[in-house]
Amino acid sequence: MNLVIVESPTKARKLRDYLGKQYHVEASVGHIRDLPKKTMGIDTENNFEPSYEISEDKKKVISALKKAAKGATVIYLATDPDREGEAIAWHITYALSNDKKPDMSLYKRATFHEITKAAVQKAIDTPGEIKMDLVHAQQARRVVDRLVGYEVSPVLWKKVRRGLSAGRVQSVAVRLIVEREREIEAFKPDEYWEIAVAISTQAGTKIKEAFAKDAQLPESAFIAAVVQKNGKSYEPKKEKDVTPVVESLPTADYVVAELEKKERRRQSLPPFTTSTLQQASANAYGYSSKQTMRLAQQLYEEGLITYHRTDSVNLSKDSISMARTYIKSEYGAEYVPDQPRIFASSSKNAQEAHEAIRVTDARLTADQIGAKSKSLDEKNAKLYELIWRRFLASQMPPAVYDQTTIHLLATPKKATAALKTIGLRSTGSVLKFPGWMKLFKPSQDVVMPQVEKDQPMHFVDLDAQQKFTQPPPRYNDASLVKELEKRGIGRPSTYASIISVIEDRGYVERDAKRFVATPVGMTVSDFLLEHFPVFMEYEFTAEMEEDLDRISRGEKQWQKVVKEFYKPFHAKVEKADDAERTQIPVEKTGEVCPECGETEKGEIVIRSGKFGKFKSCSRYPECKFTENIVDVIEGVKCPLCQKGDVISRNTRWGKKFFGCSTYPTCDWASWKQPEPGEKLTKTEWAEMQKARKERSEKRKKAFEARKKKQTK
Repeated sequence: MNLVIVESPTKARKLRDYLGKQYHVEASVGHIRDLPKKTMGIDTENNFEPSYEISEDKKKVISALKKAAKGATVIYLATDPDREGEAIAWHITYALSNDKKPDMSLYKRATFHEITKAAVQKAIDTPGEIKMDLVHAQQARRVVDRLVGYEVSPVLWKKVRRGLSAGRVQSVAVRLIVEREREIEAFKPDEYWEIAVAISTQAGTKIKEAFAKDAQLPESAFIAAVVQKNGKSYEPKKEKDVTPVVESLPTADYVVAELEKKERRRQSLPPFTTSTLQQASANAYGYSSKQTMRLAQQLYEEGLITYHRTDSVNLSKDSISMARTYIKSEYGAEYVPDQPRIFASSSKNAQEAHEAIRVTDARLTADQIGAKSKSLDEKNAKLYELIWRRFLASQMPPAVYDQTTIHLLATPKKATAALKTIGLRSTGSVLKFPGWMKLFKPSQDVVMPQVEKDQPMHFVDLDAQQKFTQPPPRYNDASLVKELEKRGIGRPSTYASIISVIEDRGYVERDAKRFVATPVGMTVSDFLLEHFPVFMEYEFTAEMEEDLDRISRGEKQWQKVVKEFYKPFHAKVEKADDAERTQIPVEKTGEVCPECGETEKGEIVIRSGKFGKFKSCSRYPECKFTENIVDVIEGVKCPLCQKGDVISRNTRWGKKFFGCSTYPTCDWASWKQPEPGEKLTKTEWAEMQKARKERSEKRKKAFEARKKKQTK
């Protein structure tokens, strides 16, 4: 009997179906050894030797694995094909050997990037060995992150507030958000004006609401923007700059000065990497990075997509052939390019995961995956469809457009030296051949009328708008991941956890799905930047990531990298210990504290805590008065009772939810903010509660069944 060890029970179930009775498949359920929870677990005086221990909740798992390993001829370590998976495989060998040096002749490393029968069988038939360079890279990351957390966090407790913590990469990510917030606060808007003119080939044309967003213009008409004045670029800043032009346009003579017609080709994007998938799912569905990775993990474990932690855009020959065959049969030969499209990976470490994220069977559409597994839901299906479309589109020909640009010259009736001519421009495009856009909803064609050079045109209407420059937008999941990747901070497999951690710590919060730095986050970031300037630098963090990559490629020795980092870092920690205490800013309310009163001059202030903002006395800790802040959603009544206000609260874990202000009289609650006027009957609410309870019970039973099976 041969033993195969994977991480997850779902993955184990799939492999049992593929490998047959001669293989016994067990799951480690993630990591089984780690640094201790209560001590640092790193010997800084002895070459940074880490001390690992088996966590309490994994002791039964280890017992089950040891029991299964007793009669095994070969033990196949089939954990995920990346640094983390390699490290888990290495830890398993030590755990099964009672933390002694294992007999590696018993172990084989089996790696596959998709959980299909062919891929799994090939991995078992052609096993390799554990790649220690990858293990060392993971170990170096874990050690450095533990050193930062254990040495900086106590400093934050003493100098800022108890319970705070710092992270090597997370703190730098918070700095990005803090700096963006300060840019927004310091931003001063500049006024500017835009002038649009409705033009027609026919005199006497009248168009009602020509500038409305959904206006239907006749074939003879189009909208042109004023772009020049007296042959020079025109960018008006004030109303006085616009007035002479606006007054001249209705009576001016218009003529086509120049006509440009070009064929444009737009190529499809490469298949997804981890970061581009997180960005696309955030933009398309509003999914957080953590949610995207969870959904992708489920799709991967069900054998529906390839491994979802990758920075490669490469596709295997078999997958390209599969895509081309499907495209030809479904859409026709004209949608298959003469040669396959090949994409080159820019990352030096892309060999760690050999392919981009793609579906394993192009014939399987999103509406069919529910039949493959009952555990997959609508959100899984949406993410699957996103991956399916991007993969197939990458192997389709470009979309072809006809683009027309009309340059107009308007001459005022009463031309002056200050205003001789006004230049206007309008561009439209027509899709000739959809190509890869056959899989996506194409943008609406902007059809331009047939005109010729020197042809007279006619004024219909104009719209002059005062506008102001906007501050840079706050980061959302997509833009933050993009910025982290651009700066080399973190790696594809860590983006989701970086964002999750800084949210959980209360350093940032979400407002309309965008990240806002909290007062705590700003204070901690400023303190760290003042006392650990080098380690908070973007370039330093990126270089550390490069060093970890170099370790994974065997170009650097991991203890040496840690030592080079730790010596100057530890010196800064000791120096920061002498710094003055920093106060987290509070918001004054002007209200008198109800407990200590006017005699002690206590004032109610708003502080930021782990679970959000709350009211407190300014004399804390002398006065212990606190009160929760109720955040009322304006204009929205409780959908159930229609009497109470909808208020937002935070769970004990810091996650926001919505409830009725009359609780416990009305027990309505939801993760989603209701729309104004939304109504819910008592029967509907009871059915929702029942469905929630059933789902909860189902998850609980499934968890207990898995736990029982692992124990056996």
